[in-house]
Amino acid sequence: MSTSLETATQPEQLRRVVIEPLTRVEGHGKVTLLLDQHDRVQQARLHIVEFRGFEKFIQGRPYWELPVLVQRLCGICPVSHHLAAAKACDQLVGAERLTPTAEKVRRLMHFGQVLQSHALHFFHLSSPDLLFGFDDPVTHRNIVGLIHDHPDIARRGVLLRKYGQEVIRITCGKRIHGTGALPGGVNKSLSNAERDLLRTDIGQIVRWAQDAVTLIRHILSADAERNWRFGTVQANALSLVRGDGALELYDGVLRACDALGNPIFDQADCHDYATLIREQIKPWTYMKFPFIAALGPDSGWYRVGPLARIGNCDHIDTPLAEQERIALLEVDHGRAVQALMANHWARMIELLHCAESIERLLDDPDIGGSDLLREGKRQGTGIGVIEAPRGTLFHHYEVGDDGLVRRANLIVSTTHNNQVMNESIREVARVYLDGNRLTEPLLNRIEIAIRAYDPCLSCATHALGKMPLEIELLDADGNVRQRMRKRASGDVEAELPLADNDVLEPVDGRGPLSLIHIS
Repeated sequence: MSTSLETATQPEQLRRVVIEPLTRVEGHGKVTLLLDQHDRVQQARLHIVEFRGFEKFIQGRPYWELPVLVQRLCGICPVSHHLAAAKACDQLVGAERLTPTAEKVRRLMHFGQVLQSHALHFFHLSSPDLLFGFDDPVTHRNIVGLIHDHPDIARRGVLLRKYGQEVIRITCGKRIHGTGALPGGVNKSLSNAERDLLRTDIGQIVRWAQDAVTLIRHILSADAERNWRFGTVQANALSLVRGDGALELYDGVLRACDALGNPIFDQADCHDYATLIREQIKPWTYMKFPFIAALGPDSGWYRVGPLARIGNCDHIDTPLAEQERIALLEVDHGRAVQALMANHWARMIELLHCAESIERLLDDPDIGGSDLLREGKRQGTGIGVIEAPRGTLFHHYEVGDDGLVRRANLIVSTTHNNQVMNESIREVARVYLDGNRLTEPLLNRIEIAIRAYDPCLSCATHALGKMPLEIELLDADGNVRQRMRKRASGDVEAELPLADNDVLEPVDGRGPLSLIHIS
């Protein structure tokens, strides 16, 4: 399933173009393109250039600290790590089943998390490309341009995210890095006043979520010929599903299907993930490459996230989202949709599902119960699996008799998508960049392909949209043929080649910009 751009022959004779850092994504990464003397793209790769080391430095820590510690992986989706760790710790304390109140409070917490994350990505990070077009000037194609041209859409994005954050605050104690989930349950339920507060706006939130689905459907349909082909690759899909095949974000069993929707495995116990999935290491990135063990690394890579979940499930148990799921599948005559840009459509369907689910839970009497914790016989291994906004998230811990972590393995959502993201940028490079003179709009297409997956490249908090970008095109002898620079302000400058003794100046106090060398 790999494309011809993955491995270049005689890379020492090729020119390198680097997009670094990627913008409007969570975290830091870069893309390298290798071109021959005719500007034909011979290789395209996504590199993750940060090393976090969470699996190592939580070793030796007591297991009860894990739900609070590991959520520091991310400031965008901390609740997902909080809950995945808590689910693993449930097993460590022998809580085979949570109380109804504990499970429903956790579910409410998670729906708030997915809702706010999807709103952030769609309205703040991706909508400038979707509403203004790929070739719109970079000075306008941003959140400021969105606020100016579409103030109502920008406002709804802010308020949708605010509501999700309020759900998190009420269930978790605070909006970021809360403490709501404990091994074996939760530390609080909802008071009547808290439920009434959330009920006040939930009807409007559901309507806005419906409008968001309508908006993305119209955007993609307006230029269907381009949008259904742009960066699209055929990929396997992995996700949780409920026992009856319904969309499931908090708990469930594992299902993997091929690009035609045929099952690879189904109803698999999450505790068996290590026999179903393997991880490959490559020397040019810190991020691993998972693959389905039965298929091998060459054809076993897969996608996770909204598009995989919508394609894998048999139905959605909230009525409005189910109608939209059916409408999405009709694009490909009822089969799982493969189009890269359909990730945005699927993401908004899940946004709607979360809003409907929150509304339903707020009327559930269990959400205000007083029975919060369970425990049983201590266990040495805990595996927590959850559907984070970006896809399936695995937390696996082994703990000694002293309660200290001996081993940890975390497979985050973006890691699962590593290979399929690389395949998509290769497809974009092949179609749009191959043989063409580089321009900012052309290079932006690479970033658009990556942004469709909503990657969290380091699973950590970073400033968005304020990072400088330096791109150089070198010939086979290492001479600079073309240079473009995007400053933190968003201004793009084209420069002539530098003389041998010239030095690149820092941009906005962020340190010197690196030169790109032949590898």
